[in-house]
Amino acid sequence: MTTPPYQPGYAPGYSDKSKVVAGILGILLGTFGAGRFYTGHTKIAVLQLVVSLVTCGVGALWGVIDGIMILVNGGTDAQGRPLRD
Repeated sequence: MTTPPYQPGYAPGYSDKSKVVAGILGILLGTFGAGRFYTGHTKIAVLQLVVSLVTCGVGALWGVIDGIMILVNGGTDAQGRPLRD
């Protein structure tokens, strides 16, 4: 039985992505889905971008709220690992 690979310098089971970076990207660049692209959630990021374009920018609220939720509650990366602090 082999041990699962992990990122050196990070606790096993945690993502190498930061929840602070993901949250700030979500708040500042949520219109473009930047926070979700950063965490690897490509489908959600593209959906955020499309909603923002279709609603002439009103959909950017989704990114701001998403960024705040990531900062408060944390989040996961695309592999389901919790984001590090």
